[in-house]
This record gives sequence, structure tokens and C-alpha cells, in this order.
Amino acid sequence: MGLSYKSVLPFPPEEIFAWHTRPGALRRLLPPWLPVRVLEEASSLRDGRAVLQLPLGLRLVAQHRPDGYQEGYSFVDEVTSPPFSLSGWRHTRLFSAATASTSATTDDLGEGRRGGDGGSLVEDRVETYLPANMLRATFSYRHRQLAGDLAAHAEAARVHGGGQRSWPMTVAITGSSGFIGSELAAFLSTGGHRVIRLVRRSPAGPLERQWDPAGPSPGTFAGVQAVVHLAGAPIAGRFSEAHKRDVRESRIGPTRLLAEAVARAAAAGDGPACFVSASAVGYYGYELTDDLLTEASPKGHGFLADLVQQWEEATSPAAGAGVRVVNVRTGLVLSPRGGILALLYPIFFAGMGAKLGNGRQWMSWIGIDDLLDVYLRALADPGASGPLNAVSPAPVTNTEFTRVLAGVLRRPALFSVPAALPSAVLGPEGAKEFALASQRVAPAKLERLGHHFRHPELVAALEHLLGRREG
Repeated sequence: MGLSYKSVLPFPPEEIFAWHTRPGALRRLLPPWLPVRVLEEASSLRDGRAVLQLPLGLRLVAQHRPDGYQEGYSFVDEVTSPPFSLSGWRHTRLFSAATASTSATTDDLGEGRRGGDGGSLVEDRVETYLPANMLRATFSYRHRQLAGDLAAHAEAARVHGGGQRSWPMTVAITGSSGFIGSELAAFLSTGGHRVIRLVRRSPAGPLERQWDPAGPSPGTFAGVQAVVHLAGAPIAGRFSEAHKRDVRESRIGPTRLLAEAVARAAAAGDGPACFVSASAVGYYGYELTDDLLTEASPKGHGFLADLVQQWEEATSPAAGAGVRVVNVRTGLVLSPRGGILALLYPIFFAGMGAKLGNGRQWMSWIGIDDLLDVYLRALADPGASGPLNAVSPAPVTNTEFTRVLAGVLRRPALFSVPAALPSAVLGPEGAKEFALASQRVAPAKLERLGHHFRHPELVAALEHLLGRREG
């Protein structure tokens, strides 16, 4: 038994092979609906090994085999750890120039964006005792993910237009161990960028530098062309005075200090030219309205709206020094690995899904991969500056979100959660500003820039993220 999965991508074989050699490739290809995480990536596709953490403390070890390695064209790994070795797993990846006959018999996953001259046939061959229908969703996801990432990086290089000296970039990231930060680090590094993780502890290697929020040193940014600032205490939680203080103090002060350090480095002639800082659609307030909100819309009311305004204003020292600043106003991020979908997925899968309150509140959402593309666009595109709404162009109401998620999982969603429940958990203010907040937000600036969304519609985004789509 086994599986052969093929697709045609509009990139040369050597480019696709090189993508697989870079740090983060295994994480980018690991389906997010699986309860698995990467402990160790292979240091070499010729003879390295990868280690995955599974539930119940189990570990899966995949050993790469020199006999199946051909640089630029193929590599092989075998599972060597019991009990998984009993499945007889041997996985071969092949990359070759596409022909008219191969294009006619495989899926074209170019996603509407051409990335280079010539195309490639990408094939996964798996020899195993496991039935093919257990594996097909995984490899369908992997091929879509690979196609989407390659296309996004090709588009970013095109819009950057800065020449080889400034591309690929060296990017420093705060909050790189968090949900979005770890995904972004893997995405950037597989695209050929050098990622420097800014950490608060002592650095563990050359790709880490210590960052003190109380006063970052300008030397932290030597040789760095861009900074992405993601660090901050989680906003979700009971909106007590202590929680609000932690959220505020973890964002406004550290962001201003970081922006001042970036400004000093830029003034010294050896600093970043771009500063991308996380922000949130909470800027627009929580009121239930059907108005479509863009970056030109006024600030709303409430704690989060005031917080976001001050958070964005804290980046002004960098902007004042001539650094291009982008504030990424993020909506609800969808991924089974974190955020709202990680909470809702097991509930809906168990058939207990329900709309929240009256279900009329608008949910401005974005899939995790589209969010990563927005960050890359912010880094690459000289036309991107100021607030940038990182949301899908198709927001939905909570009622529609509930219907679609239940439909993708083929589960019922017959109930409603009373508005009193989130109030009991988050407090009245937390429920009003977070759980029951309504923002119908449009990515107006991104659309003017001609930005491409991988999954602009909710059905397709959830099918991709939850392994419910083939091809």
C-alpha cells in the first residue's frame, strides 16, 4: 500500500528544492489540525533527522537516507522510531521539470500567481502499510501550502524592487516564540530571509539577540533591515483592572522604547528601514453596526480602542526618524494551533457548536497564512505604511461563522450561547469589548496595493486549515 501525490508548480525544481532545505520548512508543511509539533528539524536532507512530538509523550523520528538524495531533485526519509516504524514508512520527494503531459495529468497549484520561468512536477511517494485515504488530506494540504508560500515570496520580491543587496532581508522579530511569531519566523526563513529572534534571556545562538524592553540597545539592530514587533501580553482574559494594566504596559511602553531604539539606529546609519508593529481592529470599537470600516474610519470607543490608538502612537519615534512604519491591524486569526479557532474546533467537532448571543455581531477574520502574507507585504512593499487592516475581504456575522464552521466539519450547530455566559467568564467589559464585539472591517489599503489573498472566503479557509479540502 502507499500513496503518490503530484502537482505542478510554476517554479523551477531547484527553487522548490532550496525551499525545503531552509529552517521552518517542516513546520510550514505540518498540517495544523494534527496534534503534532516539531521538536527538531533535519540539519541535512541527505542524512539528518527530524523529530516530532505526538500526544501521550510519543516521539516520531524520521531519518533522511543518503541513498535517495540527489541535490536539487530528490530526498528520502524513513521513520525509525517504534511503534511507528511498524508502518514501514518511507517517504520520497521528487522535483523535476514539468512537461505538457505531466501538466495534463496533475493539479496546477499556482494559485493564480506565476512565480518564475518554467514549471516543476512535485511528487510525494509514500511506501507504507497505512491506507492512502488516511494520507491524502495531509499531502493535499502540503502541496497547497508549498504553492502558496512560493507564490507569496515571489510576489514580495516583485513589489520590493530593491535589488539583490536588500533582498532577501535580515528581519528581527520580537515575540517570536508566540503563536504568530513562530509561524512568521518559519515563513520568512523558508523564503530565504535571515530571521533574528529578539529574546529577553541570554541568546542561545547567532540567530538570537537579547532585547531589553526597558531600554533596547541600538546595537541590537546592526545589519538588520526590518523589525517586526509582536510581543505583548494576551488580550483575551477577564477584563479586570490588573489584566488591563498588564495588556497596556506590555504594549505601549515597550513599543515606544523599541521604536526609539530603531530611530537611534537609523540615525546612526546602520539601522532598519522598516518597522512593522502588531495592532488590532479593536481600534474601531465594539459597537454593533453594519458600517464597513476602513483604515480611514475614525477610532471607536472603549478600552481596546484607546489601547490601540496609544499602541500605534508609540511607534511614532521610528516614523519621525524616516523609518517606514506599518501598524498591522489584525482581526480574528484562524488556525487550529492558536486563537479563536483552536478554542472552537474541538467544541464544534464534538457537535456542540453554537452561535454567541444573537449572532448579529460581525467577525472580521483572517487565516493564519494570509496574515503571514500581509506581514511579508508590509515588509516588502514600499507603498505600505501606517495602519493596515489585516482581515479577509469577506467578513461574516457570528451566525454565518457558526453555520460555515459546522458545515465544514459536518456537524450540527443547533444552539445559542447566552450573552450572559461570556460576561460571567470575561466580565461585562471583557464580553462587550472582546467576545461580543462587532467590527465589519475591510482591507482597503491591501486591495489598493493589489494584494492577493490565498483564502478570501471563509469556507475555503476553514477547509484548508482543517484538512477538509482535497486538491
